[in-house]
Amino acid sequence: MEPTGAGRKRPTIRDVAAAAGVSRGTVSRVINGGHWVSPQALAAVEEAIASTGYSLNQHARSLATGRSNSVAFLLTEAQHLLFEDPNFSILLRGAATALAARGMPLLLMVAGTPAEQKQVLDYVGAGHVDGVLLISSHSGSPVLKSLIKQDIPTIACGIPLGFESTIGHVAADDLGGGRRMTRHLLDRGRTRIATITGPPDTSGGRLRLEGYRAELGDAYDESLVVHGDYSRASGAAGMRELLERRPDLDAVFVASDLMATGALQVLRESGRSVPGDVAVGGFDDSGLAATLDPALTTMRQPLERISSEMVRLLLDVVDGADPAAITLPTTLVVRETT
Repeated sequence: MEPTGAGRKRPTIRDVAAAAGVSRGTVSRVINGGHWVSPQALAAVEEAIASTGYSLNQHARSLATGRSNSVAFLLTEAQHLLFEDPNFSILLRGAATALAARGMPLLLMVAGTPAEQKQVLDYVGAGHVDGVLLISSHSGSPVLKSLIKQDIPTIACGIPLGFESTIGHVAADDLGGGRRMTRHLLDRGRTRIATITGPPDTSGGRLRLEGYRAELGDAYDESLVVHGDYSRASGAAGMRELLERRPDLDAVFVASDLMATGALQVLRESGRSVPGDVAVGGFDDSGLAATLDPALTTMRQPLERISSEMVRLLLDVVDGADPAAITLPTTLVVRETT
C-alpha cells in the first residue's frame, strides 16, 4: 500500500522522467522553459508532471542551476513615463505574458536617475535575475555599458546605438516607417511637411528622421525640423516652435503619438484646423491615436510582437545562444488627421 500524508515520498525529476519515458535532462529543460525540446517530449513531460504530482522547489532549482528563473524589465526613463506613455505598458504586459507562459516572473525596474541606475545595476549584478529586457536605451547609456561589462544577458527594445553588434535587439522598422508616413503626407498634396523627432540619442529618434529626410530628398528643409523627447510636453513645445519658425507649414510628422497629442493641442489653440490647414501623422498606434479628436493617422508598431520576441531572444541568450536581432515591419493606419 502506498504511503500517504507526511510519509509519502515527494516525487522527483527521476520519477517524472520515468513516467514520461524521457531522460532527466529533457525534464530539466522543460522545467527551465522548454527550450530545445520536441513538442512530443514536452507534452509527455507535462503529462507526467501532472500524473506524478511533481512540484518544483524553486529555491532548490536556483541552487542547482545557478539561475534565479526571473527576468528584469528595465526602463531607463523617468518614472512618470511608465504611466504616461502607453507603449511601455503594452511592452510590459506582453513581456509578462510571454514569461508567464514559461513559468517565469518578471521584475519591473525603473532607472531614470543616476541613483536609480546604480541601485538597479547593483541588484542585477548580484545575480537576482537571469537577464534584462532593456527598454528605451540611449546612446552612451551607462546602464548598457555596465550590463555588457558584467556580462549580463540583455536584449534591447530598439537598436542599441553603439552596441549593435554586441547586444541583441528587437526593433520596429523606424526608417521604413518614417519614409512611409512622409510619402503618405506627400501623396495627400502636402508640400511643406515638418517633423517633430524623437531624441537623437535613440534609434527611433534617428531613424524616423532619416526616413523622413530620405523621402523628401532635395525638398528636405532643416527649418522644418525640431527635436522632442517622446513626451506630450515636448510635442507641444515643438509645435509652437515650428509655427513660429514656419507658419506656412501644411503638415507635420510627429515621431510618437504621445508627442502628437501635444502638437494637436497647440494647433487647436492657434486656430489651425486639422487636417484642413495642417495634416498630422504620428508613430506607434498603441491605443492612444484612435481616442484623439480628430483620430490620429499613425504608423503602427507591433508592440506585443516586439515584447514576445524580446523574451524569446533573451532566454536563448541565457541558454548560451549568440545574440540575435530582429526588425519588424510597421503599418500605416489612416484616420482623420490626414
